[in-house]
Amino acid sequence: MGSPKIPMVRAQSESPTKNLMDNLLGLLRLRVKRGINLAVRDVISSDPYVVVRMGKQRLKTRVIRKDINPEWNEDLTLSVSDPNHPIFLTVYDHDTFSMDDKMGDAEFDIKPFIDALKMHPDGLPNGTIITKIQPGRSNCLAEESAVVWKDGKVMQDICLRLKNVECGEVEVQLQWIDLPGAKGL
Repeated sequence: MGSPKIPMVRAQSESPTKNLMDNLLGLLRLRVKRGINLAVRDVISSDPYVVVRMGKQRLKTRVIRKDINPEWNEDLTLSVSDPNHPIFLTVYDHDTFSMDDKMGDAEFDIKPFIDALKMHPDGLPNGTIITKIQPGRSNCLAEESAVVWKDGKVMQDICLRLKNVECGEVEVQLQWIDLPGAKGL
C-alpha cells in the first residue's frame, strides 16, 4: 500500500494581470488640450466633449458648456500593447434630452511616436526634435507635428483636423510612460 496520489495544482502565478503585463508595452498619456473653431450643433454654440478609442479602450473628457473653442487640458491614459492600433478621436455635442450630436472625428497613428521612443534619445539637449511627421492623406494632421525630447521625456504635440464635419480642429499632446513590470519597448 503506497501513499495516496495527490493531484498537482498549479500555482496562481499565471494570473490574468500577469498575462496583461507580459503584453503591455507601456502607457500613453494623451493630453486633450483644446478644440478650435468646432462646429455649432445647438442654437448658437455647442457643449463639446471628446471620446478617445484605441483597441477596446474608450475614454472621454468632461463636457465644456456653450463653447466652440473649449479648453479641456485633460489627461487620458491608454495602455499600449500593440503600437499598430491607431487612436480614434471623436468630438460630440452633449444634449440633455436627445442623442449627443457628432461634431467630427479624426484618427492618428502612434507608430512614428513609438519609433522615436525606440531611438532612446536620453541625453539629447532639451527641445531637440527627434522626428517630424507631415500632414497627408493617411493621417488627420492639420500641420506638421514634431516628436521632441523635452524635460527628459519624449513628447509630441498634434493638431488634428476633424473630418466628417464642416470645421474644427483638436490639439492633443502625447507622452510615454514606462511601466515597471511591463514588457516595454
